Amino acid sequence: MLDRAARLRQLTEADRDVVRLAQDPKFARWLEQITATGGCAHPVHLTGATTVRDTYSGEILHHYDTSREPGERLLVRCRNRRATVCPPCSRLHAGDTFHLVRAGLTGGKSVPADVRQHPRLFVTLTAPGFGPVHHATTRDERCRPRRDAGHCEHGRSLGCPAHHTNTDPLVGQPLCPDCYDYPAHVLWHAHAGELWARFARAVRRALATSAGIVQTQFPSYARLSFAKVAEYQRRAAIHLHAVVRLDGPTGPHELPPPWGTADALSTAVQTAARAVTVISPYSPSIGEHTLRWGDQLDARPLRAFGDGDGLADDAVAAYVAKYVTKGAADTAAGTDYRLTSADDIETAPVSPHLRSLMHACWRLGSLPELAPLRLRAWAHTLGYRGHILTKSRAYSTTYTTLRAERADHQRGAAEIGFPDATDTTTDAHWRYIGSGHNPGAALIAAGIAEDLARNREIAHDERAASANEVTK
Repeated sequence: MLDRAARLRQLTEADRDVVRLAQDPKFARWLEQITATGGCAHPVHLTGATTVRDTYSGEILHHYDTSREPGERLLVRCRNRRATVCPPCSRLHAGDTFHLVRAGLTGGKSVPADVRQHPRLFVTLTAPGFGPVHHATTRDERCRPRRDAGHCEHGRSLGCPAHHTNTDPLVGQPLCPDCYDYPAHVLWHAHAGELWARFARAVRRALATSAGIVQTQFPSYARLSFAKVAEYQRRAAIHLHAVVRLDGPTGPHELPPPWGTADALSTAVQTAARAVTVISPYSPSIGEHTLRWGDQLDARPLRAFGDGDGLADDAVAAYVAKYVTKGAADTAAGTDYRLTSADDIETAPVSPHLRSLMHACWRLGSLPELAPLRLRAWAHTLGYRGHILTKSRAYSTTYTTLRAERADHQRGAAEIGFPDATDTTTDAHWRYIGSGHNPGAALIAAGIAEDLARNREIAHDERAASANEVTK
């Protein structure tokens, strides 16, 4: 039998941290904090105080400070959307995204249920080709089977008779890296936001033209609302998925005019996508590029509650919510952290194709005429500067509103018996003092996160079983 000292020597660093934490007199309170964050993997550490007073009498109704907390600090969620960084917070972000997108499709969260009667499309816009790449194939097809494909000027074959599965590392890689137009790829990413803005304006113009009204008068008749998500393809070029909705001039509370039909909206989307272009800044090194959307375009109608033809609203909302939590490790997006030097590019855990795109960002970012694009600052996302999810103001609610509602709900029970919020004044003073966990705390937090996820799955299965019983 090993004595206690020998057993302690065999423990890992994480095990020793767990033992130390469990022996702390304030362990129970620390565990409450970790549970309150949902097992957040990288919580933010704050110190400070909050005091609630009666506005008129000055009486202190509630006071909280961190002086009696473990380590004299309070742990709060990191709110990182990436599942590779913090699964618990990304799950919460996915839920918020689902409700944000779904509200704009079926109503709720200040959006009327009648919004289901508005023309709504699920639009996919892709990037153009920058050079031939390998693609995933089925059992009955090959990548590029043409025998007469020939060779490029660098002596590489322009054909590929192989079968590639979705997990094949060759998928998305150029057949000839020397022929691939890396500058055009990077510049297209840098101007994708401007391309979208011009596309939205062109859709409004096309609708106005088809209705026979002056383009400047379009806002008096209708409003275009949208929510879009950016997704990286295997070739490391983004494409955009967008929910596009046509409202009346005041937004979702008003039906669009009679000429604002789903067919008219679909035609306008296709016309605009093929017409808009952006000219990149001229550079003596690479000239200028005319940037446009790719030939692959999809615009499908949406339906609610499984009725009629088209894509289901809930399925679209769930797809968008699932994608926004993906990190660079799940996609061909580059890295989850910024690159500060060319050496960082060499050590980044990415494919040769992505490394070439990062080098292109770094090289083009040094050109004075391209400085406004800030390509070096965005080399980790291959030049793309936009948010993963963006929406128009009138589409639906906001992340800020959803988080505020959740916070109000969580502290509602604690505020029972307080006067109305308009009769109170809150003084809050907080300071950031750190973030993250030590190895032992990380181990415990991961266990709590797993338990909470398992409890949600059990509750979901029970609700589904109850619903099935009711429908029988």
